Amino acid sequence: MKIKIILFVTLSIIISACSAQNKMINSKEYQANLGINLSDSFATENTVNLYYNLKKLSEHKIIFGHHDATAYGIGWQGEENRSDIKDVVGTHPGLYGWDFMFIQPDRIVDKDEANIRKLSIEAHERGGVNTFCWHLNNPATDNSFYDTTIVVRKILPGGDLYLKYLRMLDYMAEFANTMKDSKGNLIPIIFRPFHEFDGSWFWWGKRFCSREEFIELWQTTVTYLRDKKGVRNFIYAFSPDRMFFSEAEFLDRYPGDEYVDIIGMDNYWDFTPDGAGLEWITRKLKIITELANKKNKVAAFTETGSEKIPDSTWWTDKFFKVMQDDSVKIAYAMVWRNAHKGHHYAPFPGHPSVPNFVEFFKKEKILFEKHLPDLFTSPLHENFIEEIKKKKMIDLSE
Repeated sequence: MKIKIILFVTLSIIISACSAQNKMINSKEYQANLGINLSDSFATENTVNLYYNLKKLSEHKIIFGHHDATAYGIGWQGEENRSDIKDVVGTHPGLYGWDFMFIQPDRIVDKDEANIRKLSIEAHERGGVNTFCWHLNNPATDNSFYDTTIVVRKILPGGDLYLKYLRMLDYMAEFANTMKDSKGNLIPIIFRPFHEFDGSWFWWGKRFCSREEFIELWQTTVTYLRDKKGVRNFIYAFSPDRMFFSEAEFLDRYPGDEYVDIIGMDNYWDFTPDGAGLEWITRKLKIITELANKKNKVAAFTETGSEKIPDSTWWTDKFFKVMQDDSVKIAYAMVWRNAHKGHHYAPFPGHPSVPNFVEFFKKEKILFEKHLPDLFTSPLHENFIEEIKKKKMIDLSE
């Protein structure tokens, strides 16, 4: 009898432990059945589901995103369940941008990191998607990411700062493995390192490392996190700035399909006041759409915006206009943060663009948090578009 009790208790503990984690799946087989191929062959089930669902969603819809949306806004900071977007339209953005800039040399877990962990977990629990960029201070000087002292070659294997760089990746892996929902499941994160690398304003920019060095840096980063540290909840996003005009130019520093999941673009510059650059934005979004189709990847407009939004009709006449073409199939489009009245990219109560943003909010193609289907627990079924339409009907009829 004692043996039976012990076996029962042991079995209960095992079942409890399994239920608190992602279900054990054969990720390779699961991905193959869904017709996708993540850079991580062993990604968690909800990470695979998110990736597949973003791909399906992009065929018809675009998720609206905002960086640091619930962390602060115009005239407020750290208020529970608040964002400037929600203040204006009653719901948060569907995608939340964050920054791994707290992953630095000699990292100490501080309140900023704890707060970002809390906010990104809350975003996930509400059904939102999390994406992280990485404004890493220059590892050679520990000064700003704008310090362009040559360093890439020094943090590559064999370089004198290689071990220092690996230590920072250790910190990142540690953070990734603490990102768990209320059931104990790891939360998927879209990781977008070394963004805007075709520009020359960051230390990883085009003028400060060779093509070969950049590709090795990218591959080293992904390989270490994925294969050495076993990070299973990252989806890797590749995002140059606007300085490409063809597929070949876009792919100049592409590290390979086995190291990239999302093909994106950052672009502020082409949103010229006179609108002359809008056609080029659409053309470039078509390039990444076509490339994503060829490579069986997901396309996205990874970062953009118009500082202070001086054009009160920017949301429909420029932002939505570049994405409304049916041949543009991107999973999401994210604008930058609302730091203060001199540096903001989303509307807030009283901003002149609020009426136009509400009009943009009602566009059938655009999704905010409350419009999203469940992107994590299972692949989207055939009727998901009808379900989204029902959620949007309230907004469209107001």
